[in-house]
Amino acid sequence: MNVLTDNFAAFRDGFLKTVELTAYSSLLALVLGILIAGFRVSPVPALRVFGTVWVTLLRNTPLVLLFLIVTLGLPALGLKGWDSFWLAVMALGCYTSAFICEAVRSGINTVPVGQAEAARSIGMTFTQTLSQIVLPQAARTAIPPVGSLIIALTKNSAIASGFDVMELGALQKQLNADAGYDILVIFLWIAVCYLIITLTLSGLFRLLENRLAVAR
Repeated sequence: MNVLTDNFAAFRDGFLKTVELTAYSSLLALVLGILIAGFRVSPVPALRVFGTVWVTLLRNTPLVLLFLIVTLGLPALGLKGWDSFWLAVMALGCYTSAFICEAVRSGINTVPVGQAEAARSIGMTFTQTLSQIVLPQAARTAIPPVGSLIIALTKNSAIASGFDVMELGALQKQLNADAGYDILVIFLWIAVCYLIITLTLSGLFRLLENRLAVAR
């Protein structure tokens, strides 16, 4: 217990930094995922190709490699001055967006085709049909897998500790080196912190799922 009490400020800061990293990365992943899902069902061939390439590349690229590309590749291209936190947000958000895209697209495919045809028959554009008719119905099916992906993103955020982001994953190196605490005890408290975040997210998505289920 003294590992936690003696280093409460460090655990608190790491916990809050992980929550912040998860929040920003999730927001980016959701925005990009929904946008790319729209591209994948778009009537414009170029957008469909772009969406397919985006999903194929990111789903088949290891997350660590994507971190390396972002943290080393962008400065090499002259895009310098980015904070390591925001580079981690970019890597996590883009990576997870590919999986969210497929979850949303699966939800879109559950909506009867007649819904979109009826919308087009009254003069609605593709964007209006997608945003006002299709996506609200698709959300009911997409919420459970999207929730699982956000929880996975939270756990994946530990990789950011290897790229100078002082979140929970970085605590074990800091505490073990500075104070010589038992590394198993450090990992236990870090795991508890991650468990608090993931259980909270799981509860929030379950509430959202139940709320949408009532509206059916």
